[in-house]
Amino acid sequence: MRIVVTGGAGFIGSHVVDLLVARGDEVVVLDDLSTAGAAPRPDDGRVRHHRLDIADEAAAEVVRAFRPEAMVLLAAQASVKVSMRDPLLDARTNVTGLINMLEAARQAGARKVVFASSGGTVYGTPAASELPIAESHPHRPLSFYGLTKSAASGYLRVYREQYGLSYAALALGNVYGPRQRPDGEAGVVSIFAGRMLAGLPCVINGDGETTRDYVHVRDVADAFVRAVDRGEGDINIGTGVETSVREIHRTLDEVLGLGHRPQFGPPLAGEVARVALDPARAAEQLGWRPTVGLVEGARSVCDWLRAEAYGALEPAS
Repeated sequence: MRIVVTGGAGFIGSHVVDLLVARGDEVVVLDDLSTAGAAPRPDDGRVRHHRLDIADEAAAEVVRAFRPEAMVLLAAQASVKVSMRDPLLDARTNVTGLINMLEAARQAGARKVVFASSGGTVYGTPAASELPIAESHPHRPLSFYGLTKSAASGYLRVYREQYGLSYAALALGNVYGPRQRPDGEAGVVSIFAGRMLAGLPCVINGDGETTRDYVHVRDVADAFVRAVDRGEGDINIGTGVETSVREIHRTLDEVLGLGHRPQFGPPLAGEVARVALDPARAAEQLGWRPTVGLVEGARSVCDWLRAEAYGALEPAS
């Protein structure tokens, strides 16, 4: 199958590309390399890379020329903090870029798009009785990032209704795992692990009791590949389990055996208090279930950071 993967050199995208190539698909990657998670796989008979912004016409031209049967849309401005500082930047990538790719998909005759939505931001803060959150829960985003992801669901539905372009919007929990950069603004598991290994302090925003549904990138990549062939509409990809930031810190400290103590800072604007995603629909539509537990997943992050000798962080003197 011919498949375009936007953001295919990034953290999640590089894992998705690996699985698609392994099963024999022909892949074109569109990525501006602004947040690449690893050195891109070399171009060969199965994969070709184009360093392009998804909001640019040149990216749409590549899609139309390739004529993919499916597209996996992962490229995004993915930081809540950045979106609150610069909502125009957030909207350019997450709305204008999305529309540019959907138009290109329609014009190229693609049959399906698989989109990376955000289960941690589009639903807002649910009541305790509403956890884990099902796909029927109303969208009540508290950040501009969550708002753009929520708006994307509407665009996807209209493109399906008006043009017959099938879609699956995978509402992701907090994805973590190897290739997630520890020097970014998102990805608390990788950030904390990187700082612990460098002997630097970890700052917990607020009281550390905010929760997220942490799901390993190996499971997430598997969900995207499954969704190329099956599943329709909004689908949660999570574990159904809440894990606090304090627990993440504690788990990493136990894996590394450092006796590390966190520091505490002010809470973040627009941050959702609690998240857990009901994965029942993913099991029904994709035959998908999470397989990687938190301790195993945390260890995989630490092992990758050590193996890469990640140089973005300066060790404490």
